[in-house]
Amino acid sequence: MTDTRDIETLIELMARLPGLGPRSARRAVLALLKKRGQLMAPLAQAMAGVALSAKDCTVCGNIGTADLCPICANPERETGEICVVEDVADLWAMERGGVFKGRYHVLGGTLSALDAVGPDELGIPRLVARVRESHAKEVILALNATVDGQTTAHYIADALAVTGVQITSLAQGVPIGGELDYLDDGTIGAALRARKRF
Repeated sequence: MTDTRDIETLIELMARLPGLGPRSARRAVLALLKKRGQLMAPLAQAMAGVALSAKDCTVCGNIGTADLCPICANPERETGEICVVEDVADLWAMERGGVFKGRYHVLGGTLSALDAVGPDELGIPRLVARVRESHAKEVILALNATVDGQTTAHYIADALAVTGVQITSLAQGVPIGGELDYLDDGTIGAALRARKRF
């Protein structure tokens, strides 16, 4: 009888990824095993490299390989606009649209008393300080149209009120209950162009 513990461990780890359950993970692992040389070995090497080199941007929270992500390091992105998003996936979704030319602030989640996620865990005081220091003209709240997302947006708007910065949110092109990462580029672009004062 062959020992398949390593393969089972790989399947279990893959099943923890978003969008993959046990069946999908099993199929993915089988596909990788069939193409070990062309797919599995390069994937393992790339994952090992990223595990060592990936860093959170010290300014916005994006993921890159340096202390400053390419967006924060780009002087052409100094537009006076800061777009606040829940997660790096939302930032990447906004970037895919190619419409926004300012900078970002990644919260890393939403306020949740149940999960003990408060303003400090999301870096909201850091956002307020950043808005003051950078003399930002506009903060765009591009949070998901969920109850938690909107609760967080209202909290941020209240916290930023003392700065005098203009606060806007994405237009209603983003459906209620929708998440930015699942929207097409056209919808994100239209919602960003039609943003309104929050």
